Amino acid sequence: MEDDFDIPTTGKLNDGDEEDAIGDDMDVPEGTQVEKVGEEKEIGKDGLKKKILKEGDGWDTPINGDEVEVHYVGNLLDGTQFDSSVDRDLPFKFKLGLGHVIQGWDDGIKTMKKGEKSLFTIPPALAYGESGSHPTIPPNATLQFEIELLSWTKVKDICKDGGILKTIVTEGHNWQTPKDPDEVLVKYEARLEDGSLVSKTEEVEFTVKDGCFCPALSKAVKTMKKGEKALFTVKPQYAFGEKGRDPAGGDECVVPPNTTIQMTVELVSWNIVSEVTSDKKVLKKILKEGEGYDRPNDGALVQVKLIGKLQDGTLFLNKGHNEAPFEFKIDEEQVIDGLDRSVKTMKKGEVAVLTIHPEYAFGSTESHQESAIVPANSNVYYDVELISFEKEKDSWELTTQEKIETSGRKKEEGNSLFKKQKYERASKRYEKALSFIEYDSAFSDDEKQQAKLLKISCNLNNAACKLKLKDYKQTVKLCTKVLDADSKNVKALYRRAQAYIQLVDLDLAEMDIRKALEIDPKNRDVKLEYKLLKEKVKEYNKKDAQFYGNIFAKMNKLEHLQSTNGARKQEAVSMTIDSKA
Repeated sequence: MEDDFDIPTTGKLNDGDEEDAIGDDMDVPEGTQVEKVGEEKEIGKDGLKKKILKEGDGWDTPINGDEVEVHYVGNLLDGTQFDSSVDRDLPFKFKLGLGHVIQGWDDGIKTMKKGEKSLFTIPPALAYGESGSHPTIPPNATLQFEIELLSWTKVKDICKDGGILKTIVTEGHNWQTPKDPDEVLVKYEARLEDGSLVSKTEEVEFTVKDGCFCPALSKAVKTMKKGEKALFTVKPQYAFGEKGRDPAGGDECVVPPNTTIQMTVELVSWNIVSEVTSDKKVLKKILKEGEGYDRPNDGALVQVKLIGKLQDGTLFLNKGHNEAPFEFKIDEEQVIDGLDRSVKTMKKGEVAVLTIHPEYAFGSTESHQESAIVPANSNVYYDVELISFEKEKDSWELTTQEKIETSGRKKEEGNSLFKKQKYERASKRYEKALSFIEYDSAFSDDEKQQAKLLKISCNLNNAACKLKLKDYKQTVKLCTKVLDADSKNVKALYRRAQAYIQLVDLDLAEMDIRKALEIDPKNRDVKLEYKLLKEKVKEYNKKDAQFYGNIFAKMNKLEHLQSTNGARKQEAVSMTIDSKA
């Protein structure tokens, strides 16, 4: 608190009490200057003056765009009253900072707190200027307004350009708001500023990103909570722009070009639509929220009710409805990839509709299912309810021997996936295997040795996956881990050399190959790689020679041109001298 701030008090303070009163009783926001009742202060640099007659509540003040409600009495400096909402017993409402009132009001009221009453002295430049306001306000008149700020409604500029202003009428529930992929159910009514009806609907459902009625509606619902009702003032660029709108018929009116409209919108409900895959080819629409926060992990045993359909509604699968729930393990390829990934994102009791593109479904070949054939390259749709699930045990829940056994099992699963050329999935399985034995401080000496061999094997196999996936830098890192544990591991040297060749680190590749051949001189694969390396070196040497040869040729040509031009210049100079002789 700075020393020159004036602190309003409700009673007399004893000497030395002021600091304690400020510290204990006043919660002043940082940077707020406290004004004293009865003291006149200037606001800004244009001559506007303010004297507080009655303190307001709290510290909040309205901002531009807020709808304020005030009572006021207006007088000339000689005391002549020219207007009064108090006499009419009718408070005045307007949107602050939008030029709906004189500048002195806009500048002054934004400094007021709720319930505050102040006297503003407003110079002509911030009032009616040289023209005045006939017949009550003469030209160049300084005015005095006694203004009481009764209340204000927060107005949010949702596009930050004044194009859509939002006033909440009824607060919504919770904190979530819809996102682009979500499907919303809304009620809305749109009118011109004179009250003429533009459009009205009891309920309409649409996807947020696709929009409805006019561009403002999708932008508006993204700011709303479930059950919220709000009034939106929509400028033409977010309404119907330069073309306006001509309705097909009924009671709806024409929207002229470049017209502002008022929309009242209620967000009844919405279904969350999440993108299960980053390429948006597996979508999940939640029809019923699940319980808690827990979800299945890789290896979890899940129980579901399942209905599978084609785009035309043809049923090809029905599991768990007239029988026991359908069971499968997550990440075990027991169901199509899109279904597997989606169920992993669900909570117990959740009900969802899945949209799965062919890449994550049955692909480019037709598939004979329970009730129908799924044609090649078909989108499929599933209604899924997650009844229950049993998560695979985490590492901390296992004994040391169980960790080693689980790691070995995951490694074998990775090997099986590698043989099927599913390199990305295999890589993840090797990483999962390593996670169970990463921390081995509690292991016995024998268990540590088992874990060491498993780590070497998993990192080597994962390096083979990364080579196939052309992730050469990661290949180098994995092989280096192996060599840190076993410096004579020929496979690690061989695979790291392969990665170095692709990264054009040919010197490093040669070092690894030479070391591998020292350890295993008869290794056929390493010999072939060495042959490939030599061919690469020749190829790059040839390219370098050609590159530098071209540079030298260009330099020689440039020197020749410069030499010729120099001779020509000298020749020209001689001719000039000769002509003067």
